[in-house]
Amino acid sequence: MFRPYEIFIGLRYTRAKRRNNFISFISLISMLGIAVGVTALITVLSVMNGFELELRSRILSMAAHASITSPSGIEHWQQIADLASTNPDVVGAAPFVKGETMLAHGNRVSGAVLQGILPAREPEVADVGQHMKAGSLKALKPGEFGIILGHELAWSLGLDVGDKVTVISPQGTITPAGTLPRLRRFTVVGIFEVGMYEYDRGLALVDLEDAAKLFQLGDRVSGVRLKLNDMFDAGRVSRELARRLPVEYRVTDWTQQHANFFRAIRTEKTVMFVILALIVAVAAFNIVSTLVMVVTDKRADIAILRTLGTTPASVMGIFIVQGAVIGLFGTLLGALGGVALALHVETIVPAIERLFHVQFLSPDVYYISELPSELDWPDVWRITTLAFFLSLLATLYPAWRASRTQPAEALRYE
Repeated sequence: MFRPYEIFIGLRYTRAKRRNNFISFISLISMLGIAVGVTALITVLSVMNGFELELRSRILSMAAHASITSPSGIEHWQQIADLASTNPDVVGAAPFVKGETMLAHGNRVSGAVLQGILPAREPEVADVGQHMKAGSLKALKPGEFGIILGHELAWSLGLDVGDKVTVISPQGTITPAGTLPRLRRFTVVGIFEVGMYEYDRGLALVDLEDAAKLFQLGDRVSGVRLKLNDMFDAGRVSRELARRLPVEYRVTDWTQQHANFFRAIRTEKTVMFVILALIVAVAAFNIVSTLVMVVTDKRADIAILRTLGTTPASVMGIFIVQGAVIGLFGTLLGALGGVALALHVETIVPAIERLFHVQFLSPDVYYISELPSELDWPDVWRITTLAFFLSLLATLYPAWRASRTQPAEALRYE
């Protein structure tokens, strides 16, 4: 614990005018360096959190929180959906049929994942209906062979609403002439755009019964998709459902289906944190040079304090207080700046773009053309704690040097 006079003298040295103004300048630079580093770290991590949240919401607007599948298909999907719905965390369930196909229009051909859905129940598990550029999910009716394409897929095939497209299934039909691919003409009844290239370029939606006929599944479906009350509980809920279902059924969740993607984002955040933390460390260790010069400048004062009975530990405490004050003010200033910038980055960036007539994220190149930001308070506490800890660490050596000052040596030439 610091004694009152140690705190008083440490604060006095911090705010008093020094004979050497250069020391005051270095102290200010150290404080501002810590503030800039903390501000940058909070802002960058908030923007990365915003990107992760935006990408996650776009992915989950098409992908279910959890899925129940079986290698041979599910014949009585309604029973499986009802069983899953008994879990209080499950808020929606819908069947689906899924398979890889080729789409052909004129001389253009493109691969796509064909997904059969039940239009009446699809809104329970996905938000694709909210991203329709043309048409609606209600246009998918059994037996009419309508199809809804992603925006990029429709553009690559030169299709629009009302056009015909040939869907080629890899499951062939056996004839005397050999195995022939199954072909079916579909009518484009809608186009969606969710802002994720994976879906906009490679996904087509059709009615559940039409997809089952195309893939020769009969009354079976590929699986049942689930929506949960809290998507972050997907792992736990999936394990609970897997224990209740027969062994031939498999339950997967969105964290497994997109594990590599979100693992890459976490790795990038960790690396960015380490890199920017080094900026804070450099600024914090500027306190070393500041306190070394202060100790040199105050050698006579230290000698007088020692002759008055001040212990080496008390002298060390005085300079730790001085360095801690520099680090504390720098950290608080950086935290305030970082929080303010993170909360208003979505307003500040467009203003900068208008002022300098530039665009950081062109909508022609990037799906996310605005910088999103999501302030995470635990990140703020970790960053401020790290900055203040590094500031305290930087005070130890100069304070120890001050405590080793010998009064006779310091006062010899005074």
